[in-house]
Amino acid sequence: MLDTVFETTVDAFLGGRVEAVQPARGHHRSGLDAVILAAALGAGVQGRVVDLGAGAGVAGLSLAARAEGARVVLVEREEELAACARTALGLPANAGFAGRVDIVVADLLAGETRKAAGLLPESFDHALMNPPFHDQDRVRSSPDDFRARAHVLGAGGLDAWFRAAAALVRPQGTLAAILPADRLPAILSACEGRFGALAVLPVHPRANEPATRVLVRGIKGNRAGIRLMPGLPLHGSAGSAFLPGLAAILRDGASLSDIHPVWSDPNWGETALDPS
Repeated sequence: MLDTVFETTVDAFLGGRVEAVQPARGHHRSGLDAVILAAALGAGVQGRVVDLGAGAGVAGLSLAARAEGARVVLVEREEELAACARTALGLPANAGFAGRVDIVVADLLAGETRKAAGLLPESFDHALMNPPFHDQDRVRSSPDDFRARAHVLGAGGLDAWFRAAAALVRPQGTLAAILPADRLPAILSACEGRFGALAVLPVHPRANEPATRVLVRGIKGNRAGIRLMPGLPLHGSAGSAFLPGLAAILRDGASLSDIHPVWSDPNWGETALDPS
């Protein structure tokens, strides 16, 4: 099915509405974080959406399956992972939205490379991002290891990813990003002067446990302050089953605002670029 140097699997998401082709081992495999990130945008979202560092495309594909008005561009540096996404677009399960998804192989952190690949400044309405999160000087890893490259930041750190997002998103366009909770200070610093009206949603394994992830959304050029949202627990007090709301996102394709109404904000734009 796919001519790569590694074994792949076909994994179902959103109750089978999406099928993704992913490396079986030795590489980053998307799952819960990617689907929650996609759910940050409602089903009514319109316009062009860029999935930055898309990997095999799980977040972008999940959004395209749910939001019929979205045109999604998956941007990935690793050709092998982009090939997985291309193969996925040919699967029958994805036929209903494949025509609204494009794939670009480019180093999104290099401005001239972005432009050469057709990723023009301020040409997207929305951006999704699940970037690497380990600082280069805090971990030991092989530069040739795919999984390490997926999790270890380059010389520009996290700031470089938010700079790239700000370059690609139009004024008053939106960004949603998910990262480990301990990276929140770095996220807030990287948003400074770029994205405002920040909403920060802590994601907890259980209601009585510390958050392990934060989902952050912001509006480019907005100067409004930060809102810390009530947390989103994944599981009940015992067992490994997801709470009904999370199950609705993971299996039924619900949006985050459907199951966690505080996330909904009529002032957080879901509109496309003005054609005039």
